[in-house]
Amino acid sequence: MKGITILINCNDSKGIIASVTNFIAQQGGNIVYIDQHVDRVDNMFFMRLECEFSKSTFAVQAFQDVFSEVIGDKFEMNWHLYDSDVKPKMAIFVSKYEHCLYDILSRYSANELEVDIPLIISNHPDLEHIAQSFNIPYYYIKVTKETKEAAEDIQLNLLKEFKVNFIVLARYMQIVSSKLIEEYPNHIINIHHSFLPAFPGAKPYHSAYKRGVKIIGATSHYVTEDLDEGPIIEQDITRVSHTHTIKDFILKGRDLEKIVLSRALKLHTKRKVLVFNNKTVVFN
Repeated sequence: MKGITILINCNDSKGIIASVTNFIAQQGGNIVYIDQHVDRVDNMFFMRLECEFSKSTFAVQAFQDVFSEVIGDKFEMNWHLYDSDVKPKMAIFVSKYEHCLYDILSRYSANELEVDIPLIISNHPDLEHIAQSFNIPYYYIKVTKETKEAAEDIQLNLLKEFKVNFIVLARYMQIVSSKLIEEYPNHIINIHHSFLPAFPGAKPYHSAYKRGVKIIGATSHYVTEDLDEGPIIEQDITRVSHTHTIKDFILKGRDLEKIVLSRALKLHTKRKVLVFNNKTVVFN
């Protein structure tokens, strides 16, 4: 069987679900999963479908053409079709922190992530040995204030060369400019602690410890030009107390970052996230 996933959003109106499901039945498809949500504030309709077709008779491009003409245009839909046989290609950007990189590559090696990882890009040479141990090409591209623009040109050329579909910033300690964001809108995933904006700066855990916080967390989101304010994909927290040290805070935070980032990657690669107005609809 041939599997596809369809993500849809448009203005809400009567008959959308019936039209889509009837169309898929008429095309010889079987719906194995369907979920939908209506945002009544913005009058927006969101839907996700997983469908199966006979491989011998189904052609992705032909289906897309007819769907667009018969359904997409009728309801003025924003929609995307994803072939389940095609794994997205994910580039990893990393600096010196290794915990997220190790976690991603371990899950990748264990076939937990439905992706291909053709390359790792870093602004430091420190973690190349990790890439080598997983047999993934590692590109060290130095980034300074003076070289940032040229460095991003090199990055973009590599991303295009390897036909990368999306990027994960696995604790990449550089601000991504509009040049990359415009090439990969809602396709750059970041992870950071959830102390922002209360505890900014280089040592947020130290500041939080001094304030006696009772929870710490992590947030994974799509990158926009508004720093750390992009559409949120996944978040989680853990409790801390006066018995925990700063080191405990940092270790707990890193564990959360790994878990939250891996969840976000799975949601993205399984096509379970729809972005609208800087928010996400996540079909779990």
